Amino acid sequence: MSEEMKECPSCQCPYGYESGENEYTCPECSNVWTVTEGDDTDEIMVIDSNGVRLITGDSVIVIKDLPVKGAPKSVKAGTKVKNIRLTDGDHNIDCKIEGFGAMALKSEFVRKA
Repeated sequence: MSEEMKECPSCQCPYGYESGENEYTCPECSNVWTVTEGDDTDEIMVIDSNGVRLITGDSVIVIKDLPVKGAPKSVKAGTKVKNIRLTDGDHNIDCKIEGFGAMALKSEFVRKA
């Protein structure tokens, strides 16, 4: 193991320590992440409505009712969405919402769960 520290992708704590092969742990928020060869310079940066950085696999909560084109009802505020995928573009979160199916959301209308 090396003594190199990495910044936590969840809380930006600079003291992430190596806890396995290419695996790091944050001492402040207990987040565990893996680091691939090379730096993540082309990584997508997505921020929720509270300014917290989101990563692929996070769970989020919808903060306001969102109308859905072609659907008779809207996605209600407080709906929890699990296992999100981050993408480029205006609607930067891809997910599946129970009762609606696959959907794209804007990060400004969610907060990290």
